[in-house]
Parts: sequence; structure tokens; C-alpha cells
Amino acid sequence: MTSKSVILKPAKDKSIVRKHPWVFSGAIKSTTGDPQEGDLVEVIANKGRFLGRGHYANGSIAVRLLSFSEDEPIESIYSNRIKSAFELRKSLDLVNNPETNIYRLVHAEGDNLPGLIIDHYAGHCVVQCHSAGMYKDIEKIKQALLNVYGDQLKSIYLKSEATLPKNFDAYKGDEFLHGSAEMPVVSLEYGNKFNINWITGQKTGFFIDQRENRALIAKYSKGKKMLNTFCYSGGFSIYALNNEATTVHSLDSSQKAIDLTEENVELGKFEKGRHASFVEDTMEFIKDLKEDYDIIILDPPAFAKHRKAKHNAIQGYKRLNAHAMRQIKPGGIIVTFSCSQVIDKLLFTNTIIAAAIAAERNVRILEQLHQPADHPINAYHPEGEYLKGLVIQVE
Repeated sequence: MTSKSVILKPAKDKSIVRKHPWVFSGAIKSTTGDPQEGDLVEVIANKGRFLGRGHYANGSIAVRLLSFSEDEPIESIYSNRIKSAFELRKSLDLVNNPETNIYRLVHAEGDNLPGLIIDHYAGHCVVQCHSAGMYKDIEKIKQALLNVYGDQLKSIYLKSEATLPKNFDAYKGDEFLHGSAEMPVVSLEYGNKFNINWITGQKTGFFIDQRENRALIAKYSKGKKMLNTFCYSGGFSIYALNNEATTVHSLDSSQKAIDLTEENVELGKFEKGRHASFVEDTMEFIKDLKEDYDIIILDPPAFAKHRKAKHNAIQGYKRLNAHAMRQIKPGGIIVTFSCSQVIDKLLFTNTIIAAAIAAERNVRILEQLHQPADHPINAYHPEGEYLKGLVIQVE
């Protein structure tokens, strides 16, 4: 039990009764016990009924719910949920797989641990706390990881500097909580080798959510010439090179990203002349392509991180895809993505259709893509479905 609570306004409990894990600040009538950032609070309906327990935050999402049961001990939540997440990944053949040792172990709301991300790289776990409450419970999280992995766990690294609230002063900084590692750590995805540096890299070091899409697109790339834009560390490029693409060009506006790509190309020991990298702005580069590409990958960062940016994001996706459609050869393949949570599947598809109309090209949708099973979507939290993509052929 906790002495701190939030009491909801009348009729504001409906989403919680349906097990949506967020309480928005506008739904709160009052608080008791003066809850502070990261405190555990009970959520109480207007007439006094218990609804759940979760972490309090000073923001638009005021509570992230960990439990909807009054009887569930908060102490057992991390051990039970992380064990359940581990068993799911085991059933997906991601645990102790000799060909793939990169996977997401905990996907926040998708694994009923809102505010927590844990990624696994070759025996190392990288933890990202997106709420102060998760950071306050980091020892419980650490112990749960040690329990499920045992001696196989080489290290636990806490990387939350960029994800915790800016005004949360209690954070001591990114650090190893258990063990250690020399950077980079060579890790595997379907036998493809990648240098992973979670200390200096973006997110936890790699974009794991594209694993299955990389494997799929590799099949399209055999004997083809590919342009991989917004390439970051060259994930799609490495898969294509390993699957006998004749030429692969990697493009990113960041020299640091291109350096990572070149390191991964070198790690793969590919023959000279099959790969080249360019440090340029994709939107400008793609307006006038000098090469006759068979496949173009468009995997930009989120164009819209909140609803106010939605319209501009749609226009950005439309311009980017229309440029690619105008440039690609007849019969060419464009693989296009959006990781903007506020852009849903239907809106993204309609935006790509609008781009085709603007480019005056006929387009066929061959495949619809999304995030993999180790990035599960909580059925009561549809916002968790953020990655969507299309494989299209341009006539």
C-alpha cells in the first residue's frame, strides 16, 4: 500500500477500467500525500474505487500504471514481468540463438512495464528508463535481469541521460550496474555482424525494430543496386551486401553515422567496389539521383514526435517519397517507413498514395511492414504500434 494517491474527476476512469496504462494530468481532480516525480501512487476513481498503481510524473502523462490489481505486490512486478518478457523472447527463438543475439527484452507498455526499455546485445543488457519511477526502481530491475539470465549476463548498462525528464536531478549518470564491456561489442542478426556501441550510439546502440524488415528486404536485393537513405549504422546495407546485392550505397547527413556504416562494412569483409557511402541530406540528394537504383530504402527519423507536428510530418513524407518515385527506374522497389507514433497506418498509406499521384507514377503495394514480435503492442495501448512501412513497386 502507498499513502500517496491521485483522485480522478468524474467519468475519467473509463480508459483505466479498459486497462489503458496512462492517466493524463487533465483527468486528475486532486492528489493526496504530495506525490513527487517518480513516486508510486494509487489511482482512485472519483467515488473512491481503487483503479491501479503506477509511477507519478509532472507532465501530460501523469501516471504510468504498473498494476490494475489491489492485491498484486509491487515488489513482485519486476521479477514477474521481466521473466514473462524473457520467456516470450525465448519462444520467439531469440534467446541463445547462435545466429541472432540482438533483441529487445522489454518493450515498455507492450510488456506491461510502462517507461522501461531493455535491449540485449550478445549477453549484455542496456536499460533505458523513460520515467523517474523506473529509475527509482532500478535495483529491482537489475535483480530481475540477474535472476532470468544468471551467469550468462555479462553486463547491465544504464543509459537514461537522454530519456529521463529534464528536471529530474536524482539521476547519477549513465553507468554499468553489473559487469563491464569493451566497446564496440560485435553482435549478430541472422548471421549479419554489427559493431554495437551503446555508450556513444543512438538509442541503445542499434535500431532493433527493423530486424525482420531487414531480413525481408535482403531477399529483394539479390543481384540489385540499392540506395539506403538515413542509413545510420548501415543495417539494410549490410543485409543487402550479404545477400549478393551488386552495389549498395549508404546515405546519411551525419558523418558519425557514415563512420559506423563503414565500420560495419569493414567487419563484413565485403569485396571492394560493392559499397560506397555519402554524407549528404537525403531530401536534396534524392531529387536528382546520378545512379539507376533498383531499390531505394527510405527510413527517416520520426518526422512528428507530437500531434502538433502531424501536418508538417505528412508533407515531409509526401515530398520525400514523391522525389524517390520520380527518380527510380520503372519496376523499381521503394521501401518506405514512418516511425512517428502520431501517423497511423492508414494515414501513412494515404500519404504514400498522395506522393504517387504527385509524382505521376503508378504504384503497387507489395508488402505492409511493422515492428517485430519482440516489440509487442499492448492490446489496451494501441499507441504502442509506432513503426509502419510499405514495400512498393513503381511502374
